[in-house]
Amino acid sequence: MQRICHLKPEALSMPPGASESPSCQRRHTLPASEFRCLTLEDAVSVFEIERQAFISVSGICPLYLEEIRHFLTLCPELSLGWFEEGRLVAFIIGSLWDEERLTQESLRLHRPGGRVAHLHVLAVHHTFRQQGKGSILLWRYLHHLGGQRAVRRAVLMCEEALVPFYEKFGFRAVGPCAITVGSLTFTELQCSLRGQAFLRRNSGY
Repeated sequence: MQRICHLKPEALSMPPGASESPSCQRRHTLPASEFRCLTLEDAVSVFEIERQAFISVSGICPLYLEEIRHFLTLCPELSLGWFEEGRLVAFIIGSLWDEERLTQESLRLHRPGGRVAHLHVLAVHHTFRQQGKGSILLWRYLHHLGGQRAVRRAVLMCEEALVPFYEKFGFRAVGPCAITVGSLTFTELQCSLRGQAFLRRNSGY
C-alpha cells in the first residue's frame, strides 16, 4: 500500500449524525464515535497506524513521525481523525498547496497562502478495516474542507484502478501525476469545493 490512494474501495455509508460538521475541539468525555482535528498528542497513534498499514507491507510510509508532527504543528485544521471511545481508528492528514498540479515538493511542504488542500494520507487501523470507515472518513473530510473559505480545491494522487472510487466523491482525473515512488506511477485527481455539488450528491439531500 502506498499513500492515500491505495486504500481498497469500500461502499459509501454514513454513521448516525453524519450530517453534523466535524468538531476540531477536544471533549472531556469519551463518546462512542467522534470526528475531530488531530493534535500533536495524536502523532504517535497516527504513526502506529501508518507503520502497520504501509511500512509492514511495502517498507514505505507516506509520512514518518517527524513529518506527521510537522504538519500537525503547521496545519492541524487540515487533518481529521475518527475516534471510537477515545481511540484513533482512522485519519486523514492534509496541507495547503499553491500550484495547479502536485510536484515532489508538495509531499513535504505546507504553503499557508495556498487554496488547494493536498490529501497526503488516509489510513484505517488494521482491526477496523473492511467496515467502510475509509469512505465515511473521506466524505466527512470533504465536508470539513468545504467549511474553510480559503480552500478551493482538494487534490490527491492514486493508482489508475482507484480513479472510479474517488470519482464518487466528486474527484476528477487531471492526468498523470508528476510524483513517482520507486516504480509506482499515479494519476492526479482534483475536486472542486466550491458550490459543494459533491456534498449534495453524497448526502442524500
